[in-house]
Parts: sequence; C-alpha cells; structure tokens
Amino acid sequence: MKNLVDHLSQYAAYHRDPRNIASHFIGIPMIVVAVTVLLSRPGGWMAGLWVSPALFVALASAWFYLRLDTRFGVLMTALLGLCLWAGQALAVQATLVWLSAGLGLFVVGWAIQFVGHYWEGRKPAFVDDVTGLIVGPLFVVAEVGFLAGLRPELEQQIESNVGADAGRPHKQIQQR
Repeated sequence: MKNLVDHLSQYAAYHRDPRNIASHFIGIPMIVVAVTVLLSRPGGWMAGLWVSPALFVALASAWFYLRLDTRFGVLMTALLGLCLWAGQALAVQATLVWLSAGLGLFVVGWAIQFVGHYWEGRKPAFVDDVTGLIVGPLFVVAEVGFLAGLRPELEQQIESNVGADAGRPHKQIQQR
C-alpha cells in the first residue's frame, strides 16, 4: 500500500505549474461539494443523522485519509462533514435547486480543473491512476498547509521525490 508521501508525490508530479495548482484550490473543493450534494439524495433522517449515499462515500473517504495520516485524516474528515452538511441542506430543497447546485458546481469545477491542466500541459493524474480522484482533495489541503508553513518535513520529502520546486507558488514568493 502506498503511504502519504507516495500518494502526494505521484499527484504533485502532475501539478507543477502554479496556475494549475491555483486552479485546484478552486476546482477541487467545488467538485467535492458537488459530488456530496448529488449523492445526498436519496436520503433521510435516522437517529438525528442524514443518511444518504454521500454519507457512506464520506465515511469510506475518511477511512482512507485517516489510514494515510492521522492529522490530515482528521482535517479531511471535518471538511467532509462540512460537505455533508451542505449536501443535506441542498438535498431537502426542491429538485431543481438541488440538481442545479450539484451539477453547476460539478461542471464549473471540472472546467476549472481542465483549464489548469491545459496550462500545465499535462493530463490530470486520475487518467493514469484513478486514486488521483481521492488524493486530489488531500493534495489541496496539504498545499494549503505548506503555504501556512505546516508540515515542512512532509513538503521536503515530496519535493525530493518530484524534483524541482519552481512550480510551487509559495516557493516562488520565497525566492523573490
């Protein structure tokens, strides 16, 4: 089984252009919320909890993240919880509201992703390895953490695996 460094290094290799990385800060959260919204139907309340396909996907995703890294796993689980809250809030709306919100976020999020990969000049990571779909949100969270100066040892391991860090937005700022 790949570890955290392996997954993030493989994903980072497809994301070196700062414009592509920036596009992921917008596109990936939109896609994650969209998928959660769309999977929040059918659903219903059970013991004070909205039970839907989104809940089961979020639990499986949280398990994946927690097995990779406790600190990131807890943060990802909390973020997935927020997505579930948004999904439930939209799932109880009229079908047109629920569906247009979910599909709108999904289409726009992917459009932003593909523009970023156009700038990168490289296909998305999930084309070669479908696990890129679940690693993408973790990559965004890790990059935000790196921008904040957190987990420098992890960032260094990833950079040593991937190579030159010239494409990293915060590294360019620090080099000026």
